Amino acid sequence: MNLDKATIERLAEHLEACQLEARDTLKITDEHPQMDWDDAYAIQAAILARKLARGERVSGLKCGLTSHAKMKQMGVDMPVFGFLVDGFNVADGGEARMSELIHPKVEPEICFLLKRALRGPGCHIGAVLAATDCVMPGIEVIDSRYRDFKFDLKSVIADNTSASRYVVGGRAMRPDGLDLRTLGVVLEKNGEIVALGAGAAVLGHPAAAVAMLANHFGARDQEIPAGTMIMSGGLSEAVSVAAGDHFNLRVQHLGSASIRFV
Repeated sequence: MNLDKATIERLAEHLEACQLEARDTLKITDEHPQMDWDDAYAIQAAILARKLARGERVSGLKCGLTSHAKMKQMGVDMPVFGFLVDGFNVADGGEARMSELIHPKVEPEICFLLKRALRGPGCHIGAVLAATDCVMPGIEVIDSRYRDFKFDLKSVIADNTSASRYVVGGRAMRPDGLDLRTLGVVLEKNGEIVALGAGAAVLGHPAAAVAMLANHFGARDQEIPAGTMIMSGGLSEAVSVAAGDHFNLRVQHLGSASIRFV
């Protein structure tokens, strides 16, 4: 790590304030080009600590940058990871207020709910599926705090991978008998189809992203607890949002989830 504790705490306070106050900022590596990956995750952890201290609870984990092409473009060999808290949750069919967001975008996802803890290193797709209680459709609302969505990877990790809101809905189904790679996905915006895809859009298999998350935790001598909900990453490009927009996600066999922006 290259940043001292005081700098990490200051940057965490700044980024969280931008999230809470719905205001943007320049990417933090402009001021701290020496930041390394451990610094970025330490800032993210400090943001989480601030939320927990105010009584919020962790409601899930999330994976981002979950396509091989995007990872190659960004010069990394695994996705980025963040946390979700209960204050981010929107009920299925519920509303998100644009006044609380900066420049939101929507991503369709497949969500996993664990019945057993997962721990790396060496976690793999089979271990994830064996530890999964059920899978469900989910919509993540990403909302980078960086001006004009311009950031580098370390800055976005520090900013909790742009987490802001999420919806989980549809029909919870055990993964047994489902081929998550070939599940068809349709995302509609105001009744018009804006994205089509399949589970394989996430690293060839969405459980691969969850395995990488477990290995990320394992490298830090941590595990993903039983009962954790995990959003495995966007199945398409993120779609921009405006006030009044209604999004509906349909995932083959898993039903639908929806959100409206007001």
